[in-house]
Amino acid sequence: MEAVLGLGRKRRSGIRTVVLSAILILAVTTAAWFFRPGRTAAPVHRFTTVEASRGGLVVLVSATGSLEPVTQVDVGTEVSGTILSIDVDFNDTVEKGQILARLDTARLEAQKLQSEAALAVARAELQSARAEVDDAKTSLDRLKRAYKLSQGRLPSKQDLDTAEARYKKGRAQVAVADANRIKARAALEVSESDLAKAIIRAPISGTILDRQVEPGQTVAASLQTPVLFTMAGDLKQMLLSVAVDEADVGKVRDGQEAAFVVDAYPDRRFSARVKQVRYAPQDNDGVITYECLLSVDNADLLLRPGMTAAADMVVDRYEDVLLVPNTALRFTPAEPEAEAPAEETPKRSFLSRLLPGPPPQGPGNRRAAESKKETVSLVRVWTEQAGRLVPIPVTTGATDGISTRVLSGEVAPGQPLISGLVQETK
Repeated sequence: MEAVLGLGRKRRSGIRTVVLSAILILAVTTAAWFFRPGRTAAPVHRFTTVEASRGGLVVLVSATGSLEPVTQVDVGTEVSGTILSIDVDFNDTVEKGQILARLDTARLEAQKLQSEAALAVARAELQSARAEVDDAKTSLDRLKRAYKLSQGRLPSKQDLDTAEARYKKGRAQVAVADANRIKARAALEVSESDLAKAIIRAPISGTILDRQVEPGQTVAASLQTPVLFTMAGDLKQMLLSVAVDEADVGKVRDGQEAAFVVDAYPDRRFSARVKQVRYAPQDNDGVITYECLLSVDNADLLLRPGMTAAADMVVDRYEDVLLVPNTALRFTPAEPEAEAPAEETPKRSFLSRLLPGPPPQGPGNRRAAESKKETVSLVRVWTEQAGRLVPIPVTTGATDGISTRVLSGEVAPGQPLISGLVQETK
């Protein structure tokens, strides 16, 4: 009957229409969900790698400081007066004993004349006292001889005692006069010394760094010695004073090589050598440092006192050792897909995934032991095998801040090690 009436064909056509409509609705819904706003693409991880290598390692201790002369002298004056003339200026090179400045000597010369006159008076008084004592001695001897010849009758005992007392008094007056002469002579020597000190001379051979006086200026040396000039010795040899942190001072030794740079010549490294590590601590707001002096050759006179310098001191050298870049040592995977070499990574529950895990262990958190020259640490580096991260335990030693020496571990030169993670989307 359906075939006669044609109902079978119409029914099949309706079913086909319903099926096609359902497929179309499903496709539209899927596309709308896939391309909905705010949807984040699935992340794809890609790792950056570095290679282990063999080479040399230089361990440095860095510090900052300033340059200073080996010898620096403040030149002053011991006498007061007015600056009459100045014979040198800034940067002048002078020899020891060369005249630097002169004071007005009018007052000092007058004092010298007074001292000379006082000495002359003292000498005259001494001669007079000696003459009197000679006369007293002569009189005493004459009376003693008369007393002996007269068998005690002449002169009287009183006259004899008076003559003897006069002689003793004369001798005392000679001693006083001689002391006054010595005193006057000393005063004259002081006046002559002050007059000589009115001429300011260079105490050493070197360079004039600073001049703090002008002609006509009055200087007073009554309370403390005023500084007129600041001199430096031979500037071809200088010192670099740097502050070494207390954590590094144990590595620095006398005689170690060093190099430094200054802002005036940023493209040039100057050589130096450790001369002295001082024991006295320097406390700067609770930060303890120790002063270290480096000897510097300044034959070309490019360096100047007071320049700020950044120095690197070579505390250790290693040749032909296995090195790993520090970026590989700092890498720690944050995903549970990293596996240990001998055991599977246990699956984490939903709750454990929500809770924060322990902080990643860096080189400083590993088991470490201090050896004679370097700190030995047990750490892990990571490599990728068949799409999975595999840790490699290694023992590390000294570092220069860029690479670290590998003491033991299954790492070979040229082996790629993971140093970072690059997150992409697709």
